Amino acid sequence: MLFTGIDIIEVDRIDQAILRHGQRFFDRFFTPRELIDASGRTPALAARFAVKEAVAKALGTGIGKVSWKNIEVRLNDDGKPELHLHDEARLKADELGIESWSISISHTHFHAVAVAIASGPKINLT
Repeated sequence: MLFTGIDIIEVDRIDQAILRHGQRFFDRFFTPRELIDASGRTPALAARFAVKEAVAKALGTGIGKVSWKNIEVRLNDDGKPELHLHDEARLKADELGIESWSISISHTHFHAVAVAIASGPKINLT
C-alpha cells in the first residue's frame, strides 16, 4: 500500500514568519538538527516545512494531530534528506503499517516543494 503527500510553499512566507516571530518561529516548527542542517538558508527551511506538510498529508492527519517537530528532516552523510518520525507521527505511521518512506525536496529562491511517499505491507487482492 502506498501513501502520498505533496506540498508547495512560497519561500517569502517563511521569510515573513521569521521577521514577525523570530526565534519563536524556529522553536515551534524546527528541531535543532534541522536548523543546523539548513544553515540559516530560508529556502532550505521552506523545503523542510513543505516536507512536514507533505508527510502529514500522507499520514492522513494533517498538522494538528501530529506536532511539527514530530516530523524531522535530517541530512545523511551524503547530504540526502532523510525522514525521522517521533512521538505521535511515529505512532500514526505504525498504525498504518508504514514500513518505509521516500521524500524528495526542491527549492528555488521563490518556492519550495516536497513529495512524501510511504509504503506499507502489500495487500493480497486474490
